[in-house]
Amino acid sequence: MDTTQLALLALLLGAVIGAGASLIVVAALRARERAAREADGTVPAGVTAVLDAMDDAAAVVDASGVVVATSPSAPWLGIEAGAALEHTGLRDLVRAARSGTTETQDLRLVRGRMSSDSRLVSARATRISERYILLLVRDLSEQERLEQMRHDFIANTSHELKTPVGAVTLLAEAIELAADDPAQVRAFTARLSAEADRLGRLTGRIMNLSRLQAADELTSVGDVAIDEVVAAAVEAHAVQADSAGVDLVRGGERGLYVRGDSQILKEAIGNLVANAIAYSPRGSRVGVGVRAVDGVVEIAVTDQGIGIAEADQARVFERFYRADQARSRRTGGSGLGLSIVKHAVSRHGGEIKLWSQPDRGSTFTVRLPLSEAPLIDTPVKKKKRKPAAVAARADAKKGRE
Repeated sequence: MDTTQLALLALLLGAVIGAGASLIVVAALRARERAAREADGTVPAGVTAVLDAMDDAAAVVDASGVVVATSPSAPWLGIEAGAALEHTGLRDLVRAARSGTTETQDLRLVRGRMSSDSRLVSARATRISERYILLLVRDLSEQERLEQMRHDFIANTSHELKTPVGAVTLLAEAIELAADDPAQVRAFTARLSAEADRLGRLTGRIMNLSRLQAADELTSVGDVAIDEVVAAAVEAHAVQADSAGVDLVRGGERGLYVRGDSQILKEAIGNLVANAIAYSPRGSRVGVGVRAVDGVVEIAVTDQGIGIAEADQARVFERFYRADQARSRRTGGSGLGLSIVKHAVSRHGGEIKLWSQPDRGSTFTVRLPLSEAPLIDTPVKKKKRKPAAVAARADAKKGRE
């Protein structure tokens, strides 16, 4: 190897050594900067940027247990920068994570200092540096609520179905035992038919409710005339009103339209009318009124019945809930009608409101977005053409004149 090659090799080795030394120096400087930031309580910029972009509640906690940075949604748990963690469970989780392990635990936390609203959360603590612990808190309350609703739905459905099914079984056995007594057979057969109808109505309502809850959007959407919806609901329950001795009337504005599924809306308003009749005394009145207010169609169903206690008003839209258990048993109510109405209205982008006072009656008001009346093409009347012979005689007459 000549002198020139040796010189080039030495220069190359020097460059490599210099680059390595430079990298070591840069790493050392960055480590010093990081240590300096941690010493003065400054959180790395990358960590704060991640916190700002998070939907879940999150916080960076220092070695003393003080919160130094939070995500935008952290305050709902009472987690605030510059303050120590309030919740004992979160403090224990952060303390356990200081050893370098990631700790995860489901906790039930009270929301804020003055609130009694407890929330189920999944909390996770991870050490991200010698000084800091990253705490993530995910709210599981909605998931818990949906799971409880599913459990209640299954339990309530099983209970409600057992009653008519059991009655049908007993009546069938009674008919068999009374085969030699035609009068008893007729009586049992009538009761059997009534229980079968009840079972059919209950099954249909469960299916309707499940369909409304499962679908994200309406499958059949068009211009719906509120006049037709109200007329269908009133006509479908005219016999029920007559049998109950209740005067069923309608009034209000005409010619209003909404966008949606006509059949679903007819069933929803029909459920309100049926409930109003069932809970009204003989000789009273049930009214269905319609009006347009600020771009919203309001359909109000008012009765003069027993009313609903304030304690029950928040729950009447729950599945299988009955404010008056005795009246529901007599009328054969399933406790699903108002729940179906609520979901049907919600699917149409609307809401339902309730006003009620015991012994003064109730008013259920459905509010739906108003839409423009559809344009109807008017057929053009065509002129009637004269037969050829008539036209020829008319032309000849004109010529003689």
